[in-house]
Amino acid sequence: MTAQAPFSPQAPAKAASSKRRFASLRAVVALMLREMATTHGRSPGGYAWAVLEPVAGIALLSLVFSVAFRAPALGVSFPMFYATGMLPFLMFNAVANTVSQSLNFSRPLLAYPTVTFVDALIGRFLLNTMTQLMVAYVLLSGIFFLFDTRVTPDYSIIVEAFTLAALLAGGIGVLNAFLVGRFPIWQQAWSIIMRPMFLISCIFFLFETVPQPYRDWIWWNPLVHIVGLMRRGFYGTYDATYVSPVYVMVVGLVALMLGLVFLRRYHRDLLNR
Repeated sequence: MTAQAPFSPQAPAKAASSKRRFASLRAVVALMLREMATTHGRSPGGYAWAVLEPVAGIALLSLVFSVAFRAPALGVSFPMFYATGMLPFLMFNAVANTVSQSLNFSRPLLAYPTVTFVDALIGRFLLNTMTQLMVAYVLLSGIFFLFDTRVTPDYSIIVEAFTLAALLAGGIGVLNAFLVGRFPIWQQAWSIIMRPMFLISCIFFLFETVPQPYRDWIWWNPLVHIVGLMRRGFYGTYDATYVSPVYVMVVGLVALMLGLVFLRRYHRDLLNR
């Protein structure tokens, strides 16, 4: 008789784990394709609206402030100055808002055992992050082509700024996904909170021009650091010594961990409401 190989419980576990990873990947891709079709594919102009919104905002700001001031706070181009402030803010706002609605948006599909709430979060995060990066690329390329910007981009710093914006948006979005599901009024409260954030995130001005004690107060706004880092990446003479990437990472990661812990515990209750 030949000796049989001893049974290894790790082999089925590894196979199941590998199968789950592929199932999760397929679920994320399917969710992304579904959102592309439902959110942009059915609207007139599709993704054109995602580009036209920031273009219109930057054009309006450039027109208004060029009448009041001879030159922007940095450089010589009003469109470039406001683009470096608006694009990271719009990326944060768009990604955080869409991720926060992941459970509601994918509620019918989350009834299937092969689709998890994490798949829904990842799908919306990836798709909307890529959309905002595409918008930023198109808009910045257009500004470089149409205007004399006189900037020297440092792409490593620019990538770092967009990465921090995505991390912060993902973390806040995941935490808000729980808060919106558990406390529906939080959605309106968050909208109210974000309105003044547009004014105090240093989009229209430089952090250094804010008088004390308000400068110390707005330092705690993580978007101020992201905008400052973005402008450092485009304007070589702008040091932005106040910027703390570590602070932004801590805020984003803490929000992400809290959101995942609460969603893991309560996501079934939220979906059954």
